Amino acid sequence: MSGGAVIGPLSGKSAFVTGGGSGVGAVIALHLAQAGAQVTICGRRLGPLQDVAAEHRAIGCVQADITDEAAISTAIANAAPDIVIANAGASESAPFVKTELDAFDRMMSVNLTGTFLTLREGARAMQKKPWGRLIAIASTAGIKGYPYVAPYAAAKHGVIGMVKSVALELARKGITANAICPSFLDTEMTERSIANIVEKTGRSEDEARASLVASIPVRRLVPPEDVAQAVLWLCGTGSDMITGQAISVSGGEV
Repeated sequence: MSGGAVIGPLSGKSAFVTGGGSGVGAVIALHLAQAGAQVTICGRRLGPLQDVAAEHRAIGCVQADITDEAAISTAIANAAPDIVIANAGASESAPFVKTELDAFDRMMSVNLTGTFLTLREGARAMQKKPWGRLIAIASTAGIKGYPYVAPYAAAKHGVIGMVKSVALELARKGITANAICPSFLDTEMTERSIANIVEKTGRSEDEARASLVASIPVRRLVPPEDVAQAVLWLCGTGSDMITGQAISVSGGEV
């Protein structure tokens, strides 16, 4: 465990991060804590959450499913956050003509409905605060299309539309709402996508990875630390005029 009371640019602020037990969510949580915020992470699996919380004294955790309205409402209300990061999500792939309705519904539930509930409860918690930040971790799939992930892309497009609308509603209340849109991240989710490509196409792992990296002009996966730094920028001094934006963190892809 690292850190005691940290004096930083976010000292005195509290943050709530969904999907904080792994991947980019865990990295965001650590960066916020290191900047001085008191951070609550949530997710469905308690063990990984506790592992991340053990890395910094300013991180606590709560077990909650973002698609469970009562659970996420209680978790966010208890945390009373100034900063809410709607990061939790999931991805599945299949040819469009073979995509079952259940798969479409799963992608909408976790990626769009879960983000809606997280941001709505965050906005409710911030109503009496003079300052607030709502940030959705979306995807370049919310800006453009990709083959074989139509439901995922549809959900992420929905997230961006929602953020733009929320930003207009809250524009005069000291609360900004933005989406960060990474390309393929160097995280466990991308590793699962690579494994899926290998299984379904017979390509080698290196070939599958190269097929994803090929869409990124810098020819490497996006470091989760770059996404965390974008979050800190949106929460930092001089960010008050940044709202309603879909910020691409994609190595020049879009």
